[in-house]
Amino acid sequence: MVKAWNKYMLVATIILTIVKVPLIGLSDSSTDIADNDTLIYPNYTYEHIPDFTYDEIEERFMKMDSEIPLSFNTRIKAFIDYFTIRDREYTKSVLGKLDIYFPLFERYFEEYDIPDEIKYLSIVESGLNPKARSRVGAVGLWQFMPGTARMFGLKTDWYIDERMDPEKSTKAAAKYLKSLYSYFEDWELALAAYNAGPGKVRRAIRKSGYKKKFWEIYRYLPRETRSYVPQFMAFMYLINYAEDHNFFIEEYKEYIPETDTIMVNDFLYFKTFADLTNTCAEDLEKMNPSVRRRAFPEGGKSYIFNIPADIKPYVLENRKYILDSAKNTGKEELEYLARHSVGSTWGRDKIVHTVHSGEVLGTIAEKYKVRVSDIRSWNNINGNLIRINQRLNIYVNQSYYNSINNQNIVVREQTSPARPSSPQPSASDKVHVVKPGDSLWEISRQYEGLTIERIKKLNNLKSNKIKPGQKLIIG
Repeated sequence: MVKAWNKYMLVATIILTIVKVPLIGLSDSSTDIADNDTLIYPNYTYEHIPDFTYDEIEERFMKMDSEIPLSFNTRIKAFIDYFTIRDREYTKSVLGKLDIYFPLFERYFEEYDIPDEIKYLSIVESGLNPKARSRVGAVGLWQFMPGTARMFGLKTDWYIDERMDPEKSTKAAAKYLKSLYSYFEDWELALAAYNAGPGKVRRAIRKSGYKKKFWEIYRYLPRETRSYVPQFMAFMYLINYAEDHNFFIEEYKEYIPETDTIMVNDFLYFKTFADLTNTCAEDLEKMNPSVRRRAFPEGGKSYIFNIPADIKPYVLENRKYILDSAKNTGKEELEYLARHSVGSTWGRDKIVHTVHSGEVLGTIAEKYKVRVSDIRSWNNINGNLIRINQRLNIYVNQSYYNSINNQNIVVREQTSPARPSSPQPSASDKVHVVKPGDSLWEISRQYEGLTIERIKKLNNLKSNKIKPGQKLIIG
């Protein structure tokens, strides 16, 4: 043992004579450190992540003040763990935006008598990003699809997409959520319908044996919707107990510049406006998220233009010069892009094409002198699959009509056989106004003695197709 110990000591001595070990606290003049040597000290930064048991989180969760009946389970716990442990950076980015958008949500939800906690839904939808865009074409803070957006008055064109307007989209979301709650009479089901659509929730209710609670129909809902409500509940908990999980909202707050507004009714290019007012075009873009091309279009329509509050006096004093300059710059370039970008409808006329047997996107595109990518964009088609009798929106330009004229082809619009128009209800008629998600079957169940065939006969309906807002005579 003595020999072995002596051997190890000898080796250690040799190593220490060869290797110079810098010592903490030595001055720069120390002869033990070369002039060009730099001491590098470890810099360990640890973020403490609290770990709580299921029972501890459940106790907090059930204490939350909520108009929505609360129930806690492993699915909700799993999402709480994910956002408090695995993806803390995403959570911080969301917490930094609360002061920007939550006051707006609270104002409209109070106006439409919607529970305050529904404001957390936008976190699940978009992460509080007004320009969020899903793979299926949903856009904005509240992720409106084009059809639903039109139903609730949100306009979209090449220049402007009101789905990205925080004010207008929140008002539309409040109306939609209110209509869903009026139909399902349960906020969790209303949230599920907001995600999946009322039809899929109704089907889940039927498959469950007509149960009327989210967790009772859970297994019959689409996979995405099964996660949707638990995520909503997780964020409701997280924001109420952020500090318990070592999140401090004040540290993540995003800068909110004070803004004011002016009215614009002609073409206006953000970059020119920014140059003339000594502001940043990127800041103007952030203040006006619904403006898609950093410019307002011409055409006589008035638009609200959000600008930094501190420059408004200067803008008002020099309004004519600034606006005249901004409308004469960039117009030609943007109009060219507008005409040639994929999915543009600029200067085009709409035609509805019904797909016939043997047709593919390529042949349809060739017929109307457009690109396949345009047809996909206009109709939210991801691949190349189309079906017989499918109706496609086609936006044609003058070249289409020129080709027809050059070939002396007479084109007649194909119309379906005339059918009796829907009768107008009289004062004595009982009327049902169609709500989003309504079907003839659902309506017939609401009125004693009413059948689907009776509704169709009273209203001259040749199919079961109805639309929200339609007035149906029911007796």
